[in-house]
Amino acid sequence: MQPEFPGQDEGSAALAGRKRGGWRFGITLTLLFVGTAGLAASAAGVSAQLLPRKFTAVQQHQIMNWEAARRWRVLSAGKIFPATVAYQLPAAALDANAGLPLTAYRVGISAQTSCTLASDPAAARVLSAGHCSAMLRATYADETDSMLVTVGVAVMPGAGAARSAAGALSAGQQPRPAIRAVAFGGTLAASFGQREQQLSWATSAGPYLILSTAGFADGRPEVPVSSDTYTDQEMTSLADGVAGAVAGPLGAQPPVPKCPGAPGC
Repeated sequence: MQPEFPGQDEGSAALAGRKRGGWRFGITLTLLFVGTAGLAASAAGVSAQLLPRKFTAVQQHQIMNWEAARRWRVLSAGKIFPATVAYQLPAAALDANAGLPLTAYRVGISAQTSCTLASDPAAARVLSAGHCSAMLRATYADETDSMLVTVGVAVMPGAGAARSAAGALSAGQQPRPAIRAVAFGGTLAASFGQREQQLSWATSAGPYLILSTAGFADGRPEVPVSSDTYTDQEMTSLADGVAGAVAGPLGAQPPVPKCPGAPGC
């Protein structure tokens, strides 16, 4: 039997086709939108990676501390303890209008050791309490070969610990706690030891504690050099000059890190 209304089936089929076509078109648009969004997100991620990183103030401070703390491992022994050191005897010691420029020279560099073994008992207690991790030492002589100074670099966990230890070691005790002098066989410092130590100092340079102890090269035992103004100032100038030459590079403020080029970029 023919349908009562001719053309009804053809119209329904066309309408159904249009609906199916619209559904497919909607899916296509949705997929295109999702794909475009994903591509945009990927492009944004790549752009973020290619742009220079910016450190916060806290991150910059942490990186600078890290740079300073690693210097004792990165610098060579000859950089930490230079072969020669220029210093000056003050004019007051000479009763003159100008100071006298002098030069100290390095006698030898000792092997790395523990803070306890490199210090007398009083200093060792302070260094142990401050969590000192290692000690580097070298001995210098003045250009007349009459005075010697051993300078030490104590590696501390931070600048605060170094300052605290320096204060404790410079608290007016007499004799002051000190590092042990380092002797080098076959040199004028062959017999330089605790018996010959006359004066001791301590100062901080960043995360490092710089210690020095001075005495005479002729094996003379401890004498009250403070009663002899010239000798006291000459020995002090020698020790200060050597300690300053060592402390300068170790305690220098690292540059503020910026990308590119800094660690972490």
